[in-house]
Amino acid sequence: EATLTPCRFRTESIFMNCHSSYLRVILYLFIVGTSFDILNAANSPNVLILLGDDIDRTSLGPWGGQAHTPHIDQLARDGVRLDCVYANVAMCAPFRQEFFSGQCAWRTGAMPNHSKSVAGTKSLPHYLQPLGYHVGLLGKKHIGPRDAYPFDDLGDLPKDRDANDDAVIRAKAYIQKAVRAKAPFCLVVASNDGHGPYTHGDRSRYSSDTIQTPHDALGTSQYKQQLGAHLAEVTNLDSLLGRLREILENEDVAQNTLIIFCSEQGNAFPFSKWTCFDSGLSVGVIAALPGVIPAGTHKNNMAWIADIAPTLLEAAGGDADKWTFDGISQWANWTGGDTVVHQYAFGAFTNCNILDNKTRNYPIRSIRDDRYTLIWSPQYQDITSNVTLTQALQWTADGENDKYSDVAASWVQWSHKQPNARNTTLVHRLHHRPEWALYDRKSDPHELQNLAESPGHKQTFQTLQKALQKWLERWDDSDPVATENAFIQKH
Repeated sequence: EATLTPCRFRTESIFMNCHSSYLRVILYLFIVGTSFDILNAANSPNVLILLGDDIDRTSLGPWGGQAHTPHIDQLARDGVRLDCVYANVAMCAPFRQEFFSGQCAWRTGAMPNHSKSVAGTKSLPHYLQPLGYHVGLLGKKHIGPRDAYPFDDLGDLPKDRDANDDAVIRAKAYIQKAVRAKAPFCLVVASNDGHGPYTHGDRSRYSSDTIQTPHDALGTSQYKQQLGAHLAEVTNLDSLLGRLREILENEDVAQNTLIIFCSEQGNAFPFSKWTCFDSGLSVGVIAALPGVIPAGTHKNNMAWIADIAPTLLEAAGGDADKWTFDGISQWANWTGGDTVVHQYAFGAFTNCNILDNKTRNYPIRSIRDDRYTLIWSPQYQDITSNVTLTQALQWTADGENDKYSDVAASWVQWSHKQPNARNTTLVHRLHHRPEWALYDRKSDPHELQNLAESPGHKQTFQTLQKALQKWLERWDDSDPVATENAFIQKH
């Protein structure tokens, strides 16, 4: 009331001196409305988002992973851990454009890697700036065009060294500027940590003899060395989270700042990024806001990355109905509710624009419910590949050479030396997938046992297949091969 009284006094003075009754009404509504906007902006939470790069959720501490992540662990204790969040596409550019726009990849057209959204796409700056927010992006972009993502651009971060000091300096300056302006801020810090090549972080924490090998991987020396180097960067990202939280404390805004950590899609090792497997599309998300989001909670409600933008808009006091979203606000669930928002999560993969495989047509589409995954590979008779699998494909076809092997090629080498059923199956899976694959994630979390032809799962298969086909028809994607050809022709 004390905040509103001066505004009301000034409004009444101007109102009494205005001779036109029509203008009086307009002026009164404008000034009073503006005063309420100012009040709402003052009470709106700040938002700090830390984005990783190619980090598998299950490698993180809150999900029982191997990475040493004390600050991410603490954030989970302070807020809500979201255990069932999925992206449309397990590649950087599509992921980030879904995240910032709240729209699915089918709507934005940002399905291939390094793609841009269609004209008219809106994003966080459009949603939050009218509410008085400063909306900035520091670090990795992989979004476009500029008018679709008009963030305050705080510049990129170096990839070949530890960029945490740079990130802290620029993040602090942006936060201080907003605080001095008495305006809420939404700052995205997009680190390169987690994305190969792995150039920094303390690798001594992750010696090969301590690295655990998942059930869907072969524990070759190359795999363990590279995974250890990757985890070292994950720990470096974790330290950045701690330093960003210190800034909030020092600027006395920690109590009114919604912090979101997001892992991005799965890592660049086989069967994660560039796939529609769970380890590719599942995302680690944690959100904390003191006194608003219950501490130490976790949610299994199905959620989409596209939900984050409308969720932030609702948290900021905005109206999601004024914008075109494919995602749905999860704010009620983040703050203690337990509502089913989505029955399914949909995924896609397109091979074009991936380095050294730009014209290979191998689309994949998928659907998930709270237990089962159905993956469709319409070009199952051909091969799938990407830059991390090229050497393995060559060695499988032509035999090994003296060149040092990368991770996937080391699997081929390993399977030749130890030709058992498991090794042969995993190497074959690198480049060959069945047309339809149905997985029960409850009994088979690594999605290795295909139940598509199981009589006992016929109803589940048909239900998911029908729902997937309905989704694809909605977006004119019933023929993913034709969709892929159009992407290839366009690029």
